[in-house]
Amino acid sequence: MIGPKAYIHSSRMKNNISQIKKSIFDKNLMVVVKADGYGHGALNVVNILASDKDLIFCTFSIEEALEIRRNGIKNRIFIFSKLQESWLKLALENNIWINASHIEDLKILTKYFKKYKACPKIHLKFDTGMTRLGFDIKDHNKVYDYITQNSFLPIEGIYSHFSTADEGDPSFVETQLEIFNTILKNGKERGISFHFVHCSNSGAILNNYGDTFNTVRVGMLAYGVAPSDEVPMTINVEPVMSFCGPIVNLREVPKNTPISYGGIYITKKKTNIGVIQMGFADGVPRSWYENGYVSYKGVNYNIAGRICMDQFMVDFGGVKPKVGDEVLVFGKRKTDFIPIEIIAKKTNTTTYVLLTAIHGRTEYIVK
Repeated sequence: MIGPKAYIHSSRMKNNISQIKKSIFDKNLMVVVKADGYGHGALNVVNILASDKDLIFCTFSIEEALEIRRNGIKNRIFIFSKLQESWLKLALENNIWINASHIEDLKILTKYFKKYKACPKIHLKFDTGMTRLGFDIKDHNKVYDYITQNSFLPIEGIYSHFSTADEGDPSFVETQLEIFNTILKNGKERGISFHFVHCSNSGAILNNYGDTFNTVRVGMLAYGVAPSDEVPMTINVEPVMSFCGPIVNLREVPKNTPISYGGIYITKKKTNIGVIQMGFADGVPRSWYENGYVSYKGVNYNIAGRICMDQFMVDFGGVKPKVGDEVLVFGKRKTDFIPIEIIAKKTNTTTYVLLTAIHGRTEYIVK
């Protein structure tokens, strides 16, 4: 296929997980593969990693989890989305863990268990400051009362989510930790224990927040990308994806030639303009044209003019690249390297937004 290609480097993915495991020692590791594996292709990721049977894969939706199961993956799977009674049967049949984040969730699960004598394994989610899903902290004794009174419920874990773990100021993380530890302590005093206790995400792993818990969740770090520019990359990881596009046309143009929509890019001298067959519909950020560049055979070349929906142009100067060759948009491939973190910073967005924008016509090639 002529068009954008996402090269997925399996050896880097495996090595990243190995490096992360070394840093967390003997803790359980959850690998987040929601949003199509952060744009890497969820099935690509789980197939690369599934030989490690101890890994727990995390999706957002039941649909994402079922797709993994349909492809023969046996690892444990945990889903983050709000509980829905309509898919409990599917979760149970496919051994998919779920979360309860509201007292009504527990009532639904109790009703289901009493009817079918079983229900999916459950993690309790408490809101400690994200103000998203999760039991209110003031209700934690009510939650403990409920699960004590309905001890047949298969409660496997308890967790929360740091909202600022990938930022430089640790103060709010410390507040969230204090709240979560209080909830855990109160549960322990009541004889309630959990097999899986987790708060730490990629930023927390790098900053050593929540290192006393026995389980961690890793997302962006597993893909070899920094969760933000405010945390030190203390774990040696490499970008798993190389996002590339083919040169489909090359022409020599004179000085003062306008390029692309609006003609805002005007050549300063006679130069070679290459057309790359990928655009913002494929995940190339449109605003990147202002400061942007691609890499070709180890050299960076400026993007020429506004990025189009399906294509964009590159000013190759006096170089005449071969039509059919590929340029690197971001990632690391052969002699080319453009960190996606640089593009995120220059375009005032995040690496999460950039990676999950890759879709549609992109061909995935697992290497």
